Parts: sequence; structure tokens; C-alpha cells
Amino acid sequence: MKELFVNSIHKIKTTPKTLLTTYIMVYFLWGLGMNAFGAEMEIARFTYWWQVISCYILYMIPISILLKDYNFFNQYAYGLVAMGILEFLGYWLQTSYVYPNNILDKLFNPQNFSLGMALFFALYFPAGNWLVHKIHGMIFKKQVKITS
Repeated sequence: MKELFVNSIHKIKTTPKTLLTTYIMVYFLWGLGMNAFGAEMEIARFTYWWQVISCYILYMIPISILLKDYNFFNQYAYGLVAMGILEFLGYWLQTSYVYPNNILDKLFNPQNFSLGMALFFALYFPAGNWLVHKIHGMIFKKQVKITS
């Protein structure tokens, strides 16, 4: 277990700064957007805006980095575990607010709300890794040295 933890920390620490910066920008904007969307549609929102930083940057980015080399299914499956824990704690500790009788409650019923949120947000890991990879590749193209 110690070796797994040490390897995970090493993988995060050795992530190129440009890639880490891309993750931070993408996930921060994504988090702000989703929080605003959830509030506007009266589905759910964070209790405090700064939770975007703790959830999206401090929690989801390290997990994304650890999962980025896996295939879609494994990223989603591991992401589902990670998001299940996050969703459970958010609603249990009341750091996330669920609007009563929201559209998802009406569609799936209130007992399935947290499960539905975890199933949806687990897609963030494969989708986020794909998006970050694309954006990072466009911005930080490897310079090809041409010699004659």
C-alpha cells in the first residue's frame, strides 16, 4: 500500500508544469461553469463558490492525472468510485445543496439523485483527460527541429 501511495505521489509530482497548468485552467473553468449551471437550473450547487477549488482542483485533478494512462472504461470505473465518495460526503456534510423537487428528482426520484450525480460526474475523468490532452497539445506543440 505504501508503494502504491509513493508511486502515485511521484506521478503527480513529475507531471509537467504545462500539463498541470492546463488541468487547473480547464477544471477550474469547468467547475465554475457546472456550479453556475446547477444553480441556474436549480438542480444542485456548492454551498460556497471556493468548493470548486477543493473539489475540482485539489481532488479531481490528482485523480485525473493518476487515471490518464488508463482506457476509457477504467477511467470511468475508478472515477465512479472517486465521485461516489465525493458525492456522498458532499450531501452528508451538507457542503452541497440540492434544490428540492429539481428536474432530476422528478425524472429519476430523490432516492436516485446522488447515484445519478456520481454516474454523470464520473465521466469527468475520461472526458477531462481527453480535453486537457487536446488543449495541451494545441498550445504546447512539440517544436520540430529541422536540420539541413
